[in-house]
Amino acid sequence: MPADDKARPLAPRQVKTPAETPAEKSSRSAIDAFLAQAKSIAPAGEGRGRLIMALDATMSRQPTWDAACKLQAEMFEEAGRIGGLEIQLVYFRGFGECRASRWVADGHTLSSLMTAIDCRGGQTQIGKVLTHARKETGKKKVAALVYVGDALEEPIDALAQKAGELGLLGTRAFVFQEGRDATVERGFREIARLTGGAYARFDANAAGQLRELLRAAAAFAAGGVKALASHSGAGGKRLLEQLR
Repeated sequence: MPADDKARPLAPRQVKTPAETPAEKSSRSAIDAFLAQAKSIAPAGEGRGRLIMALDATMSRQPTWDAACKLQAEMFEEAGRIGGLEIQLVYFRGFGECRASRWVADGHTLSSLMTAIDCRGGQTQIGKVLTHARKETGKKKVAALVYVGDALEEPIDALAQKAGELGLLGTRAFVFQEGRDATVERGFREIARLTGGAYARFDANAAGQLRELLRAAAAFAAGGVKALASHSGAGGKRLLEQLR
């Protein structure tokens, strides 16, 4: 499961319609623009939103990985109130290892996948995560990419290119940073901005912060901006302000 980079109908009778007035053209353009925007924030899939949950599984991440294992069931619970959710787990660790799970639609299955993985030393591979998300949403729309990490060890210009390509496909990145490294924050914020997504920071010892952020991302994936506004706490409201 590697995630690396790949009988003929009768013609209708022609009816001449009157030309549009300038006012009518302007109104139609505004409607088209609104529909295009609405399409970009609609939930993905048929009946279930699709979300990629990507985690840095290098050695420094073990405490947060354990916390995420406990919290992911609440993501499904939150999304279930709105319309359901499919999640694909993506992680990287060690020397160039970056993998993706199958798509799952229940918390128990995802928990089993996560608890089978241990963290190992290595460098960040965020570029591979962005490339994989782009390929997946090219197959079937992915509403959101959630990325949780504490480091950024890749050239930001290369990541910005990949993030921009993902944003053009309508997949928004929710980038959650553990810690307060200013360089990491600048990079994470840029990835979120280029996808039309959102950035937030949480503390390693505050599981409640991560819980709130993950539930908010699940609400968005399942029901779009409207669901995020209706089903989120303070953390979700902070994300919502960036999406608008």
